[in-house]
Amino acid sequence: MILLSGGVDSTACVNFYLDFRRPPCCLFIDYGQPAATYEVKSAIAIAKHYSIRLKCLNWRGWQPKTAGLIPGRNCFLISAALMEKPDFVSIIAMGIHAGTNYPDCSRTFWARMQAVVDVYEQGRVQLAAPFLTWSKLEIYAYCQQKGVPLELTYSCERGGTPPCGECLSCKDREMLYARP
Repeated sequence: MILLSGGVDSTACVNFYLDFRRPPCCLFIDYGQPAATYEVKSAIAIAKHYSIRLKCLNWRGWQPKTAGLIPGRNCFLISAALMEKPDFVSIIAMGIHAGTNYPDCSRTFWARMQAVVDVYEQGRVQLAAPFLTWSKLEIYAYCQQKGVPLELTYSCERGGTPPCGECLSCKDREMLYARP
């Protein structure tokens, strides 16, 4: 099961598992993020492109979410995936990568979350982050090499149309497309 946000990294993750002939099911979670409307449209388009299953969940807390670091976000997403995964799922994957300052995109976080999953699954479910040590540029190069449909992705944390051009995700995308 891949947590599919509709962005570049999670879309690359889908392609990664398809390359290994591990057809994934995907989960999109609308947790009240500003970009949810656009992200879910991208996730649906990506699932359709790859002919894979996509389930969508909605959850609303009482605090509004903003662009940037959302404390507990990846912990919440992994926990929701663990609660909602079909019985046949043995891997829960995310497209997190190196090069961010977010504490929930680190090896330490990933190892600790695996320990939590093991409490419930006793080793039957593994967390996977195939790009955990890759830079954004390496993920982009992988996408270019593999023909990942980046035109279907959405990457603006503020949820604008057109994208804001100012958030970290927009800056990443601008830098990637500026490369020769």
